[in-house]
Amino acid sequence: MRHLPFFRWVLTVGVTLFVCSAWLYATESDTEQPATRQIDLAVVHEKADGTCRVRWSDPYEKKTREGPYHCDAGRSDSLKAPNHGDSRGYGWASGFMYTEGPDRGDLYDVEAPVEEDLSTADTLLLLGVLLILTGLVGGNLRALPRVLGVEARLVRRAIRLAEAAGWASEDYARAVDAVRDAGRRGELGAAPDPELVRALWVLREAGPQAHEAAAIARGLADRLRPLLEQAAPAAGLGNRLQAGPTARADAEAAVAELRRLLADAERQGLRERFAQTSVDLLRGQDTDRAALAAGADFERDPEEYRRLLEDLVPLEPATRPEPPRRRRWRR
Repeated sequence: MRHLPFFRWVLTVGVTLFVCSAWLYATESDTEQPATRQIDLAVVHEKADGTCRVRWSDPYEKKTREGPYHCDAGRSDSLKAPNHGDSRGYGWASGFMYTEGPDRGDLYDVEAPVEEDLSTADTLLLLGVLLILTGLVGGNLRALPRVLGVEARLVRRAIRLAEAAGWASEDYARAVDAVRDAGRRGELGAAPDPELVRALWVLREAGPQAHEAAAIARGLADRLRPLLEQAAPAAGLGNRLQAGPTARADAEAAVAELRRLLADAERQGLRERFAQTSVDLLRGQDTDRAALAAGADFERDPEEYRRLLEDLVPLEPATRPEPPRRRRWRR
């Protein structure tokens, strides 16, 4: 059973909302600035922090209006009362007046605090950031136990051991099959078949330890193959993250068994034995040299070759001697 990528979808939704909010900000940027024009203001009263009261001419209502404003406190003193040469004793400032909308004729005070409700873009941005943080933190916390179960190095060691065991078993089986194939075509008589002699010589050179190593290798390979398939989620981070809870639990059990088998194999030096067995069984690949060595060895001990052939190639039923029949006594 595969796990549901819940936090991945949360992260995806969060990124989508973030992109939508950025698009809204980009499209609304041109309409956020109101239509205004610059006008002259007569400063009736002004404080040191720039808070002032001004008068201006409203061309839309065709009257002079007065109201609070935020003047530039850092402007030249010559523009402030009483230094400014105004007959009424007022100062001078520059401001902006709305030219469109319901506020037409009012002052547009840039520095005045404005209470605005959250726009759609602001809401999407907040939700997007919240979901992105939730997806990142929650996804990492959920992935933590899956990441901790990776045993890639141990699985690679088990794969190499399984390969060495499989090669040793296959090489021995191939050598035995060569003897049996040659035994069906020839025999060890007065003029022995050279191919049969060479195939037998390979097994004699490998010795009885090759048969034992091949048997151990075959049994070990049969045990390692299903364990390696079961331990596949522990072979890498990608496999571990994609596996479901059941597969991860099975992988942990398989890794524990692989660790035990590898420890036993290292104590017994099985990987080295398998490699040496394969090397011994591949000596017959040089046909000319193997044929000369096999012929000389056969002349020294032909009976040993015949016994080995009888062990590997049993007599066919038609050629086996029949057991003596019991004589029946008639009364």
